[in-house]
Amino acid sequence: MGGVNLIYGLGMLDLGMTFSYEQLVIDAEIATMVNRVLRGIEVSDATLAVDVINEVQPGGTFLGEQHTIDFMKSESSQTKLFDRTMRSSWAAAGETDVKERANAMVQKILTEHKPTPLEQDAADKIRAIIVEAEKELL
Repeated sequence: MGGVNLIYGLGMLDLGMTFSYEQLVIDAEIATMVNRVLRGIEVSDATLAVDVINEVQPGGTFLGEQHTIDFMKSESSQTKLFDRTMRSSWAAAGETDVKERANAMVQKILTEHKPTPLEQDAADKIRAIIVEAEKELL
């Protein structure tokens, strides 16, 4: 919130001497939540929902309102790794911790993800940069 726009070291352990795919997906999840906070809270007629407040009245509940459903998807931090369910639900689902869930996500990515290949022009430029860098090292 101080204006920094760089998150460094995702996936790194041991002062950057070790890399962990599990730590990478955990850190990426945290970075996503941080970005959501940095986006801020929109204040507009739509987000204030004064009409919904007037309809629900004190003592009512907003949970079943379409407005709440619509804005929950975009305004709250949606996480894939951090379990926010009640402890009893978490226990019934197998009591997995974040490392186990991260490992499952990593395995899914490694087996199912099909990256889009670079355009040949971009790949050629990268290869040229590597060749030049290797010449400097030798």
